[in-house]
Formats: sequence, C-alpha cells, structure tokens
Amino acid sequence: MGKPIKIVVAGPRGRMGKEAVNLVNETPEFELVAVLDRKHNGMLLSEIDGFSNLDVRIYTDVEECFQNVDADVLIDLTVPETGYLHTKTALLHGVRPVVGTTGFTEEEISELRKLAEERDIGCIIAPNFAIGAILMMKFSQMAAKYFNNVEIIELHHDQKLDAPSGTALKTAQMMSNNREKKKQGHPNEKETIRGARGANFEGMRIHSVRLPGLVAHQQVIFGAPGETLTIRHDSYNRASFMTGVKMSVETVMKLNTLVYGLEHILE
Repeated sequence: MGKPIKIVVAGPRGRMGKEAVNLVNETPEFELVAVLDRKHNGMLLSEIDGFSNLDVRIYTDVEECFQNVDADVLIDLTVPETGYLHTKTALLHGVRPVVGTTGFTEEEISELRKLAEERDIGCIIAPNFAIGAILMMKFSQMAAKYFNNVEIIELHHDQKLDAPSGTALKTAQMMSNNREKKKQGHPNEKETIRGARGANFEGMRIHSVRLPGLVAHQQVIFGAPGETLTIRHDSYNRASFMTGVKMSVETVMKLNTLVYGLEHILE
C-alpha cells in the first residue's frame, strides 16, 4: 500500500460529517489530518464527545487550515454557502474537494471547474453519494426516452435547507436529455392553492416533502396509457452515503477537472 490519502473533513459534528470522520478513521488507506468546524478552534477533536481517539486539530478558518495542514482531499458535507467557500479555498491551495453540499449555482460550478482545470486537479460535487440513488437517476434517464409523462416526489428530513433537493434537480436534468419535451397535465388546469402541482422543470413536476423521521428518499413516477412505472430509492441512514464518498475520494486523486454528479464516475 502506498502513502495514505490525507483528508480534512468539514462539519465533523454534523450527522453526515460524523459518518465521514468514521469512514476516514476506519479506512486504512485514508488519514484524517484536520477538521473544519464553526467553533472549538485550536482544540483537538478528541476533546469533543464522540471522538475520544482522534487527536487531530480543529480549525474554524479554512484559509488557516490549508496553510498549516498538508492535505490531499477535503470532504465537505456542510451547507451551500460554507461549502462553496471551502471548495474554492481548497482548490486555491491545491487540495482536491469531494463535496456533498447541494445548492450550488451553475455559475459557481463553472467557476470552480475553471479553478480545478487551471490547477490541474480534481474536484467532485455530488448531489447524492448513495450508489442506489445514482442508479435510480440513471434508470430514470433511460426510462424518460420512452415515457415523457413523469413526476418526481422527493422526501427528506425537516432540517434540509433546499427544496427541491439537488438529487431531484439532477434527476430532472438527466431525464430532460432523453425526454421529448411536453407540458404535463390538462392544458387548462388551475391551482386552487398555489404550488399544489409542485415545481415546474421543463414540464416535469417536482414535489418536495419535509418531515421528521425521513432521511433521503425519492421516487420517479412515469405514466402512459394503461400503465405506470415507479423507480424509487430510500436511504434509511447516513451510512448509505459513505460508499460513494469513499469511491469519490479515491477517484478525485486521478482527476484534473470538476465532475458534477457521481454517475460520471460509476463504471
């Protein structure tokens, strides 16, 4: 085995961040070298409940972190505003980001791709790291060629900030490449309560559900005369995302551009 991949994790106290810290700690070819957090600057992670055996430094300033720490990869599973700053700073310091934060604009992704290519390093931004979710998206893209009547229902926990989810938007974008464009529903339909028909993406409707008890779920429903086809994926806990995170860390070391969406690195 060669040298371990040196990793910084952003948001270690969050639910996804904790899973990422555990993944790095339990993977022999990975090494956790620092974490980025909103507080506890200068403390060791081992001083925080739940991380008793991890003597790595906590930084609140991303610039200071990358100036002081020799890192290969940043794993960021925070929120869009913070994730964008972390990703941009990492690229400027030659660190390869693996980002699970959704909500980036097309302009931000374009800027980050340009930065990655200027520095000849990789960056992966994935709306969803669950392998099953990526397959759901790919299968939906295939089906859209034959069914142009389709609606997406995505269901997440009630602390999720963006709606619709990045996965739902990515699914709709992928389907639009194969789907014959069509405005769905009755041509004279009228919403008696605004928003009842959901968000409109090129005639496809996206519905967002937010409830405690949910983690991350999505179903894509296709309709045709006499039949429906439903493609559904469920993540019941956040460990479901770690296979994709691990694969992304290993893959980003070989890239020299930004890849948006895990479907592009699945063989």
